[in-house]
Amino acid sequence: MGGFSKGPKAMGALMLLGAAFVWGMAFAAQSAASEVVGSFSFIAGKSTVACLFMAALIAGRHVAKRRRAAHRSAAATAAPASDSQPADSAPRSFFAAHRRVIIGGILCGLVLFAADNCQQFGITAYPPDAAASGRAGFLTATYVVIVALLARFMGKRIHPAVVVAVFVCLAGMYLLCVPPGQGFGGVYLGDVVMLLGAVFYALHIVAVGRFALEDALWLSCVQFGTSAALSAVVAVVHEGAAPADLLPALLPILYVGIFSTGLGYTLQNIGQRTVDEAPAAILMSLESVFAALGGWALLGEQLGGTELVGCALVFVAVLLAQLPQLKRARSS
Repeated sequence: MGGFSKGPKAMGALMLLGAAFVWGMAFAAQSAASEVVGSFSFIAGKSTVACLFMAALIAGRHVAKRRRAAHRSAAATAAPASDSQPADSAPRSFFAAHRRVIIGGILCGLVLFAADNCQQFGITAYPPDAAASGRAGFLTATYVVIVALLARFMGKRIHPAVVVAVFVCLAGMYLLCVPPGQGFGGVYLGDVVMLLGAVFYALHIVAVGRFALEDALWLSCVQFGTSAALSAVVAVVHEGAAPADLLPALLPILYVGIFSTGLGYTLQNIGQRTVDEAPAAILMSLESVFAALGGWALLGEQLGGTELVGCALVFVAVLLAQLPQLKRARSS
């Protein structure tokens, strides 16, 4: 598989594995935060931190560009100046210069707001003995299968492997979510909300794809800011939240905002420059495995035997959904 060859591609694979690790560990942080702060308050806090992190990256990039421009200007002082000026040299407003990325960021932020809050509310809704981190990680990973399924509604042909992946995923979710002997009445509310969140994450992937050619840093900054603002409004109205209420969950908020969102985003972008699309998706899908390991190691969560089989089937379904991309990567 060409995506895992030596050199830069191996380093890229390690970066994607690192991204999956920090994303997976975030579920344990979210589970811990759910005990001390409301769902909307947590998402408002972590999205604000993520927005500020991306703004810092944008500012750093701007400073670097100005320094390079200053060096070029100094080198060009000896060159004869041109008397002609372009007709459209008048500076444009900030919104005019970034109109599409701002609109795209707001639209993506609306979907991200729904996805993140569904995920966090689902984690909060689990009872203490439900191994929330592992369940949330694998149920969230079903967005990969949902994205592949959405291709049918966008006029694309579904690969047979995706059809198999859907049925394997359904079998895995049944074993993971439906307790033996209890039927669907025993399904946790958290499972239902988590699956709804996976649908929103799939829609978010599609939305981001529509603006893939825009500035990635600005797009992320605007979408995180949008999610933060909406979550803050709902947190104040619904939870009666105040900034001081976030202090008990400060460490999880900083981890999810800086590492899971900021660092994970950076590792993903660097890693995907050298690793093929399908191997990259497989590496990043290990997020669900790290979520279960993190819940076990950090919070003492344990999944039952039937639930573990369900997790394994969900993971197999995620891999099957990547087969069409893998075949295209090999053929190219």
